Amino acid sequence: MHSVASTRALEGIAKRAQMLNITQPLLIEVNVSGEQSKDGVVPAELPGLLERACALEGVEVRGLMTMAPQGDAAVARATFRGLRELRDRLAVRYEITGRVQLRELSMGMSEDYPLAVEEGATIVRIGRSVWA
Repeated sequence: MHSVASTRALEGIAKRAQMLNITQPLLIEVNVSGEQSKDGVVPAELPGLLERACALEGVEVRGLMTMAPQGDAAVARATFRGLRELRDRLAVRYEITGRVQLRELSMGMSEDYPLAVEEGATIVRIGRSVWA
């Protein structure tokens, strides 16, 4: 699962995973840019969501995901850097639980994936570029 952004979704996924006797890997979507049109938890809410994930059986947070505003490379880079820095601050604190492993950074799309890679992306989502 690529973009879980609420406690409700996290708990629902955990419940279903427990019923299926599996552990569901997922990424937490973070709205680093603060854009109203973007989904995701605001950075200040991320620790609470990670705390909840630590307490749930059936889910394993493998990393974070964000989407940058389109059209401005400097803003995109700042968004990607912001997610990496947030991950770096939180990783040490949560990785000891085993259910939170903040190794993945999913950021960057066809328009801005080179910037995302430069800022530490481990997963990029390129669609248009594949077909161009």
